[in-house]
Amino acid sequence: MNATVFLIDTLFNLYLMIVILRLWLQMVQADFYNPMSQFIVKATHPIVGPLRRVIPSLGRFDTATFVLALAVCALKLVTLILISGGTLNPIGIAIMSFMGVIKETLSLMFWVLLLRAILSWVSQGQSPVDYVLYQLTEPFLAPIRKIIPPLGGLDLSVLIAIIGLQFLQLLIQDALRVL
Repeated sequence: MNATVFLIDTLFNLYLMIVILRLWLQMVQADFYNPMSQFIVKATHPIVGPLRRVIPSLGRFDTATFVLALAVCALKLVTLILISGGTLNPIGIAIMSFMGVIKETLSLMFWVLLLRAILSWVSQGQSPVDYVLYQLTEPFLAPIRKIIPPLGGLDLSVLIAIIGLQFLQLLIQDALRVL
């Protein structure tokens, strides 16, 4: 049973990360023709395309993609509840889906920051992945750099952003415990 739960949770979370990445790429207006961006668009377009005909965007915020993220998270919860033999509570599932999307977004931001930091040590910025990671993270690293500039060539903005993300994740976990 644990192996099945692990597999279902992992598969849903991987697709949820791809959906969140699509939303994030659109919000920062990342390079659409980048191979990484193309993979994400192609992996989500069969569902997002039809949803966009029904659900309009709000400015740069792609509402259809956000609804897909909520649906993926809700479907994961329903599947796991049914496997464990629990009872379905639609309001609880809706709240937990929203919180799950936020939690997964913060987790994805952490991994993207960590990957960018590691690649900055070994890569020379020539990779298409480097460019997309730069486009994804620069909108929230640039304000940190304005407050704390690089010290002796050492950029602490990634470390500060990771600490902030971990703090937000702990706040969300505390809020979920109260619910």
